[in-house]
Amino acid sequence: MKRRHFLVALAILALDQGTKWLAVRELAGGRDLEIVPGFLRLSYVENTGVAFGLFDGAASPWKPWILGGLALAAIATIILYGLHAPKERKLLHLALAGTLGGIAGNLVDRVARGYVVDFVEFHLRNSFHWPNFNVADSAITVGVALLLVDTLRHPEHTSSAPPGGGP
Repeated sequence: MKRRHFLVALAILALDQGTKWLAVRELAGGRDLEIVPGFLRLSYVENTGVAFGLFDGAASPWKPWILGGLALAAIATIILYGLHAPKERKLLHLALAGTLGGIAGNLVDRVARGYVVDFVEFHLRNSFHWPNFNVADSAITVGVALLLVDTLRHPEHTSSAPPGGGP
């Protein structure tokens, strides 16, 4: 990863933390803001779980440590992989930067607050509600999608066959 990729990750982290600060300031008292009636609302949620609120209800004094440790391991893995990935794979590096920025954004919340602030809510009237999410979650999702696209574009780098074709 080049310096500019770390700057992309840092920009995502800053945007994520800035929007969460606004969400806490404007929405934490239970005030919802309907952006597109029947479809998009801003509403404050404290997520102690992982993506989509999974494990939110799991009560364990170890949960913040485990989730924080997993985030740190993911960050270290992304940085190490990015430093050794082929330089010409620009989409791969952008994917890693987005994912890195998103994971870092949610990790900052876990360390500072003990939970992740989620505030974007998609819904279809009263029949369907997508779990609340934030900028960091969006960056992780886009980063993983770009990683998939890059993998499909470069299948030769994902083969498990030994170099030289094998036996």
